[in-house]
Amino acid sequence: MKHKIAPSLLAADFMHLRQAVEMVNDSDADWLHMDVMDGVFVPNISFGFPVLHAVAPVLKKPMDVHLMIVEPQKFIDRVAESGAYMMTVHYEACTHLHRTVAAIKETGMKAWVTLNPHTPIRLLEDIIQDVDMVLLMSVNPGFGGQRFIEHSVEKTARLKDMITRKGLPTLIEVDGGVNMETGKRLLTAGADILVAGDFIFKSPHPMQTIKELKAL
Repeated sequence: MKHKIAPSLLAADFMHLRQAVEMVNDSDADWLHMDVMDGVFVPNISFGFPVLHAVAPVLKKPMDVHLMIVEPQKFIDRVAESGAYMMTVHYEACTHLHRTVAAIKETGMKAWVTLNPHTPIRLLEDIIQDVDMVLLMSVNPGFGGQRFIEHSVEKTARLKDMITRKGLPTLIEVDGGVNMETGKRLLTAGADILVAGDFIFKSPHPMQTIKELKAL
């Protein structure tokens, strides 16, 4: 499978969200990554369901919704109603992760699990077969523009080894500090999807930047 690129809307100009979404539509991007933050699970507040519902009618690519919130299981139906293709929850936020993953799948969405930088991949041994994708945070979640955490490359390789060893189709997405250099190393380590925010939306030519990431 050719790797996928998912621009993160968090880095877009919020005064011109429609233009940002239309740029993603016209680009080589595969998905649009949407970070929902509550100011509790992470030290920042981004946007909520009104923005998801506003973006959905304009967006022509699958919506990749990443909930950086406490008790994400309470909002599964609302995420599904927004038209999301996939819903991502944090391992650290879910006491009953297996139940949450099953509930997400019951809505027809893909179920993905995120690990913070400090969370070891071995904790996924008993859930990895039930999830469609694992999102590895390569920065501490909450803010864009952070420095890439170097051990994320080796962590990606270890997760890929776990997935291969179990013979699973589970995908790996990486989010944080992605650029041409880190992106290439992550893909070599086994990543399937790269999320990029500032690197794309603060580029002088975002569509060209997406094209170059897609060509890695």
